[in-house]
Amino acid sequence: MTLALTGFEGKVAVVTGAGRMRSIGRSIAVSLARAGCDVVVTGSGKSPDLYPEDEKEAGWRDIASVADEIRALGRRALPVVSDVADPDAVEALADQVNSEFGHADFIINNAGSTRGPDRIPVVDLPVSEWRKVIDINLNGTLYMCRTFAQRMIAQGRGGVMINISTVGSRLLAPATAAYATSKVAVNGLSVILAGELGQYGIRVNVVAPGLIDTSRMDDMGRGDTWNGYVRTRIALGRAGTGDDIAETVAFLCSDQASWISGQTIFVDGGMNGNPLRRG
Repeated sequence: MTLALTGFEGKVAVVTGAGRMRSIGRSIAVSLARAGCDVVVTGSGKSPDLYPEDEKEAGWRDIASVADEIRALGRRALPVVSDVADPDAVEALADQVNSEFGHADFIINNAGSTRGPDRIPVVDLPVSEWRKVIDINLNGTLYMCRTFAQRMIAQGRGGVMINISTVGSRLLAPATAAYATSKVAVNGLSVILAGELGQYGIRVNVVAPGLIDTSRMDDMGRGDTWNGYVRTRIALGRAGTGDDIAETVAFLCSDQASWISGQTIFVDGGMNGNPLRRG
């Protein structure tokens, strides 16, 4: 028997942080379009000068390129530059989505802070870096959930919210205080929201990726260090892809997941905080 996911026709998805060519957000947006959704894709409006080299060579245009992919699948697309850490910008985004599509059904909170100067011990961590990470990862998720939940409740159509977290919220490794703490809080917030919003037919879940081969991880390189990390810490012996995460998100949005809410699902290939005994 072949299981076909259902529940996407006539639905509108909003995917934040969807502008990078090699990214989880792009894969989620395209996957939901392929399933039958119209899709709103947001990005921060990063300057092309800051794009990864492969994007520059490909003539990549951030969320505009992702929107083109969605339209090529026969679905409507709306690219919007929006800052999830700004509650007014999130309100404006929700108003634009309602104006363009009339409603939103699936909210995928994927936007996150970049790997950067916050990855240091707490005693050396500037308060400004802590606040930056918390503002994007935690506050941004709160603003998106709060704003779109208000509209979902008023519209009476139910809906799904999926917050993208990280295996780091379980590993709690040194030098990840801001990032991991923000995602632990996202996991908790999602359970609370699931309890509050279930009465309105709104489901809330978390997808927590492990090591995913995206441009976000380019600072690790793709040589011996990368291969050693994969070999010793991932039971299934490979890094994940954006599609691995996108397929999980699509399932959680589908009718087949209609009784799943308040869960954190780790999609990490069996990742472990300690080196595994692999040859």
